[in-house]
Amino acid sequence: MTVAPPPREVFIQGVTLDGKTFRPSDWAERLAGAMSCFRPGGARGGIGAYIGYSPLCVPTVINGVKCVIVNEELRRLEPMAWDFVMNFARDNNLQVADACLLPDEPGGKSPK
Repeated sequence: MTVAPPPREVFIQGVTLDGKTFRPSDWAERLAGAMSCFRPGGARGGIGAYIGYSPLCVPTVINGVKCVIVNEELRRLEPMAWDFVMNFARDNNLQVADACLLPDEPGGKSPK
């Protein structure tokens, strides 16, 4: 039995290739909001639905830098959405890193 590797993540950082902070300051929330309907199992709506980010495209702050973490599963689920976020990063000269967030250890401690 072959086990598929977990999807990787791409970190789009709010810093341009020449080191400047990207503006507007809410760019990460806007980009992730535009991707909110792209999620495993499809968009959820109707009575009782709430607004939330897709787990495949999440805004966050890492070491004081706004970022959007894009899970590679988005590429399989919706290639055009993947292209949209990758083109956004390229068109705005944003730094992009392939990585993977490490899960917290039991007890809430982060791995070292």
